[in-house]
Amino acid sequence: MAILVYEITSKTKLSRDYGLRDQIQRAAVSVSSNIAEGFERGTRQEFIQFLYIARGSCGELRSQLFIAKEIGCLGNKEFEELYSTMKRKNYLGR
Repeated sequence: MAILVYEITSKTKLSRDYGLRDQIQRAAVSVSSNIAEGFERGTRQEFIQFLYIARGSCGELRSQLFIAKEIGCLGNKEFEELYSTMKRKNYLGR
């Protein structure tokens, strides 16, 4: 997901909106980083805690993508590509 986010944010109007672009990229990277960190902690309880943190980053990313679309920094095609990828990877939560 993070790789796709980086690819799309470098090709769209988001590439010029440094604040929003960076925030979107950080949220996308945070998902896999928190899963990895939780796994490496070695206990089930810590892993679960980091999964919840990763889930929060998914919500943050989703919100930022909607904002980017609404303000015209992200086209419908790119938004749909990102959103459908999030859906396939179960990033959308419940």
